[in-house]
Amino acid sequence: MDVDAYRRSAEEFLTELTREYYLHYAGLKEAYELEPIYTRHEDLFTAQAIDFLRERRAHTDPGSDASRRLRMLLDFAVEGHLGEATKELETQLAEREAALTIELRDRQMGFRESSVVQANEPDAEVRAAIEWARNELTERELGPLYRELLERQHHYTAALGWSSYSEMCAECKSIDLAALHFQTAAFNAGSEAGFPAMLEPEVRRTLGIGLAELRRSDLTRFFRAPEEDAQFAADQLVPSFMETMLGLGIDVAAQDAVHLDLDSRPNKSPRAFCAPIGVPGEVRLVLTPVGGRDDFSVLMHEGGHTEHYAHVDPRLAFEYRYLGDNAITEAYAFLFEHLVEDPEWLRRRLGIEDAGSLLAHGRVARLIYMRRYAAKLAYELELHAGPHGRSWDELSQRYSQLIGDALHVKWPRETFLADVDPGFYCAAYLRAWALETHLRSYLRDRFGLAWFDQPEAGIVLRRLWAEGQRLGAEEMLGELTGERLEFGVLLADLGLVGA
Repeated sequence: MDVDAYRRSAEEFLTELTREYYLHYAGLKEAYELEPIYTRHEDLFTAQAIDFLRERRAHTDPGSDASRRLRMLLDFAVEGHLGEATKELETQLAEREAALTIELRDRQMGFRESSVVQANEPDAEVRAAIEWARNELTERELGPLYRELLERQHHYTAALGWSSYSEMCAECKSIDLAALHFQTAAFNAGSEAGFPAMLEPEVRRTLGIGLAELRRSDLTRFFRAPEEDAQFAADQLVPSFMETMLGLGIDVAAQDAVHLDLDSRPNKSPRAFCAPIGVPGEVRLVLTPVGGRDDFSVLMHEGGHTEHYAHVDPRLAFEYRYLGDNAITEAYAFLFEHLVEDPEWLRRRLGIEDAGSLLAHGRVARLIYMRRYAAKLAYELELHAGPHGRSWDELSQRYSQLIGDALHVKWPRETFLADVDPGFYCAAYLRAWALETHLRSYLRDRFGLAWFDQPEAGIVLRRLWAEGQRLGAEEMLGELTGERLEFGVLLADLGLVGA
């Protein structure tokens, strides 16, 4: 096998796959046609290809550039191997989800748009009815497909010689999942006492209820924060992003590679995403506007991804442009998302002088996400630990218990498999939150509180972005500041040290 030919075919595959993902989830194409793409590139994902990459890597010096690139290719090949084994299930899930509808007494809505409707619904009982209907459809219509998908992932992982899906991901992605779990469990323990005290006043202010009344169905409304709509006018959404980038010396309107897709469509995914179809040549940002503060947060988050991919050095090796540690791109996304709870940015971009309530809400929202993802990591380590003999019912109970305990909310069991991203992506988010906190501190120390208005800060970011994902999160931070990636900075940043 020719490794360079493998790389060229891999890049073609990812371009085709990401374009198909974009077209379907942006609501531009009803069908989700993965099988023809996998068929055209089937040689990439054979067991023989995986064995070849493993053997080639075994003959390189540990820590060398060659070893690093081959590990990334191995990770790509293994994910593709599992994707090949589950592609028809992924297609069925996507198309069935797009076709599902929720019926309430006075209205009908698409399954995918139901979370947007829920976020905009002022009546708590209607929100609960939407939640119940969505969970019922998830369990009845999608559950069997999710269960078969997980079984296939585990079966093919074992056939490749790994003892568990967890072990495979830890090796191929070079992440110590056990150490990460230790750190994130410590974060949840360290924030446990302060969490209710932070959450209670914000729940009362935004939803008008106490913690004892808070339900899972209320959280979309809580994150939506409609009471702040007046401060986040829809006509300022795109200008605030454009002006932020201009402050860093980046003219988004002049970037041929960048495309913003902000139109609403019935089958458009409510989950915003960035589709790096060609890195750095074609990057699409997709957002379904909901209204208010959340739109600004999401646009800035996906904008961080978009600018990262659009600035990657085109001369970089394929692996460093497309593959590598996704905690890197997520950290850039969180860096810009955090601006929506930055008083200096709010004053300069939106004219908000008194941002006290926004900052309090933003801190609580971040803490909810962090605690949830720490619990998700714990759950997924159990889910993917190898043969454990647990029934689906036991696994769903464990999922509900771990997430519910972390958030102090009764959590539905029905999403115990739908709420699992492939490849332990939760680990990328968790490490990205820590990396972003370090990176934001570095930029503030060097360029001031208004670092986002300093072209020199833009030069630093473009230099980092140009590296793609050549380095892991820990390595990137070490090279930039000499610090170690650790989660104590998150407790300090949220004002929970000693809580």
